[in-house]
Amino acid sequence: MVQAIQARHPAARITWVIGKAEATLLQGLPGIELVVFDKKVGFSAYRELRKQLASRTFDALLVMQLALRANLVSLCISAKRRIGYDKARSKELHSLFINERIQPARRPHVLDTFRQFSSALDVPLAPPCWHIPVTHDDENWVTNQLDESRQRGLVIVPAASAAERNWLPERYAAVADYACNNGFSVYLCGGPGATEVALAQAVSSHCKTPVRNLVGQSTLKQLFALIKQADMVIAPDTGPLHMAVAAGTPVIGLYAHSNPARTGPYGQQQHVADAYTPLLLKKLGDKAGQAPWGLRLKGDELMTHISIEQVCSLFDQVKEENNL
Repeated sequence: MVQAIQARHPAARITWVIGKAEATLLQGLPGIELVVFDKKVGFSAYRELRKQLASRTFDALLVMQLALRANLVSLCISAKRRIGYDKARSKELHSLFINERIQPARRPHVLDTFRQFSSALDVPLAPPCWHIPVTHDDENWVTNQLDESRQRGLVIVPAASAAERNWLPERYAAVADYACNNGFSVYLCGGPGATEVALAQAVSSHCKTPVRNLVGQSTLKQLFALIKQADMVIAPDTGPLHMAVAAGTPVIGLYAHSNPARTGPYGQQQHVADAYTPLLLKKLGDKAGQAPWGLRLKGDELMTHISIEQVCSLFDQVKEENNL
């Protein structure tokens, strides 16, 4: 959305209030001022933001998140137009913080929801594209990690932010072995958190073929650069899955808790191992079609409904479609 605005209004000055971790990924975007809001420091983050932007009044503010935190952040920003969501999607007192609304939409993908803001700024609705800059140092780091004996690479990101969205380590390992036997080098990637490190170690211990465990060893920029050079990515509902979409890399999503039609890999929902839809049908029966679009299913066992065969079949499909 930000880059679509730039394309339509090249002289516009764009300020993006963004989280600390996300800023490390998007640092270097040409023509964009990133203002970091570090939620971990509590109320002082709001004071700092208000102080940074106190002398400025913006022509338009896009309040593109519905969380109460985002609504409170909007109070720190002076703007003539405060554009937010239609009444049906408003929550967390969102309506109190805006003076314009985007048009209602029925069951859109989250990205299409963001793209709806384009009409408020006279931006044509074109297919989305992403240009996330990486440095030569990031690319050199990737080169140093790659297995020179093989030309094709599969990145597996085993861990999501919530442990219940993680697949079983022995099943990840079986898919990794399958990919290795099909001529792929396999790279396990993710953040430095204890859960992510432990899951990657468990996956590695179940593998019968060698994999490269890079979990906790990359920055977000380096991970994006690696994903961009990879031939395929497998991940649950987590940030790197959407980074793969932005990088133009084929991705297989593993979904059981959230609706892949709403939050799946944009433009690649046909590559989702979808346990959510049958589980929703089992839970609600004939009323499944009337369930709230953003309904999340609960349960630590839901990911077990995704089989090894299901993911390997998708691997074959992506491999064939992309002549890998």
